[in-house]
Amino acid sequence: MARAILGGGCFWCVEGAFKQLKGVSSALPAYAGGPKPNPTYKGVCSGKTGHAEIVEIIFEPSIIDYNTILEIFFTVHDPTQLNRQGGDIGTQYRSCIMPVEEGQEEIALEVINTMQQLYNERIVTTIEPATNFLIAEEYHHDYYARNPNQGYCTAVVSPKLSKVRSKYSHLYKQ
Repeated sequence: MARAILGGGCFWCVEGAFKQLKGVSSALPAYAGGPKPNPTYKGVCSGKTGHAEIVEIIFEPSIIDYNTILEIFFTVHDPTQLNRQGGDIGTQYRSCIMPVEEGQEEIALEVINTMQQLYNERIVTTIEPATNFLIAEEYHHDYYARNPNQGYCTAVVSPKLSKVRSKYSHLYKQ
């Protein structure tokens, strides 16, 4: 099994995109990237901790490789928006890749360069260490799956997941 850590706005969107993929055994919302340990949702949402809302993805590379994980990541969010995704504004919503395994940084740079050709604006996704990583509070786990009719899920998460499912339908569990 391999591990990827990605931040692309609200972690409910990123988690929802990866949770049902073939080869993904786990996708958990978490925090990382700030200078102090043990961040909380309230602290991270204040925008003052330096942490990003991220998702830890555990996957089987023989079924889904890191390149594909990153391609899906770039599909589920807009990597050209600096410190925001739509109405979610602040450094906690930054687009970031946090390499945690050998070779991931190089692959991330290659994928960013390839993906840049698809965007008119510059990709602002950062590559940074997963400092002070912490799994988020339990009530964030499977948030979209448990609350598909909640307003934010209907207006923001659902359209993003529909886009990913449409483009990568062959990778979704039946």
